[in-house]
Amino acid sequence: MKKNMGSTDRIIRIAIVAIVAVLYLTDIISGTFAIVLGAFAVILLITSFVSFCPLYTPFNLSTRKKI
Repeated sequence: MKKNMGSTDRIIRIAIVAIVAVLYLTDIISGTFAIVLGAFAVILLITSFVSFCPLYTPFNLSTRKKI
């Protein structure tokens, strides 16, 4: 896997994960909606840590800076 995510992209994804976690822990979201958002948050977190987004590959996108 070739890395295709820049640091700004990763920070935004982690911020979204934190927001979803706070919404869940404060019982603002619950039920099926919470499960769906939780699954989405887990995917965002994993892609942030590995710096690779599979959805970017078919479109040949990259948010990494060219050195």
